[in-house]
Amino acid sequence: MYPPATSALPCVAGIGLRAPHYREVLDTLPRLGWVEAHTENFFGGGAPLHTLLAVRQHYAVSLHGVGMGLASPAPLNEDHLAALKRLCDVVQPARVSEHLCWNTVNGDVINDLLPFPHTHAALAHVASRIDQVQAVLGRQLLVENLSSYLSFTSSEMSEGEFLAELVRRTGCGILFDVENLYVNVRNLGVDEDEFIRAIPTHAVGEYHLAGFSMRDGCLVDTHDHPVCDAVWTLYEKVLRHIGPRPTLIEWDGNIPALPVLMAEASKAQQRMEACDECFA
Repeated sequence: MYPPATSALPCVAGIGLRAPHYREVLDTLPRLGWVEAHTENFFGGGAPLHTLLAVRQHYAVSLHGVGMGLASPAPLNEDHLAALKRLCDVVQPARVSEHLCWNTVNGDVINDLLPFPHTHAALAHVASRIDQVQAVLGRQLLVENLSSYLSFTSSEMSEGEFLAELVRRTGCGILFDVENLYVNVRNLGVDEDEFIRAIPTHAVGEYHLAGFSMRDGCLVDTHDHPVCDAVWTLYEKVLRHIGPRPTLIEWDGNIPALPVLMAEASKAQQRMEACDECFA
């Protein structure tokens, strides 16, 4: 088993660190619980990495990847994995996470987070790749549940069961994206209570919250709106079952002013504190 972190991620609400806010964050040092950075944006070093290291002096940092393609059929990209290892060695993030998806076929990389059937064969394949990543990094990897727009008749278990078995086999952790679950509940009829019950509570290292868009009657995980009331309600249910964890507000499109992001994080913080009082 691998340690969850080399530095602590506080159990408070944080925000995604995005380029429009770099300067303001460093100039004003606002009261942020922690920040998350998209891993691939810093592989090239230079000014972006210099900025991230400057931010790291003041805030805990979590690295969140979108390009590894843990479920892709092709071998893991060794250059990508080596770049992630170098970045972790420099930044010393509190958490490292990756989406549970595939994104390559016949040597072509698809700029998307694509779902796959939850079969026993897929489970063995993904588990071996998580083992490979954790061995290279020397640390635990959190894997994120995926928003999806179709389901597979060939699936042999639910997504929650798949995640639980990955935890059992590899010792990985879970990044529980509450908005992704809500999207799947609405789009695919996923049973939210069944999913929540399936997740091993000890393995949950972070929550994500975000806003979605509606297109042709389908919810799309666009991260370009505030968190809606229904997702806040689902988050409260998850908190009651699993308990508070570091919680991130994701906002990647139509990025608002920093105070707007901080206000969203404050809403999450209030809910975590209310949950703590219930457990007390």
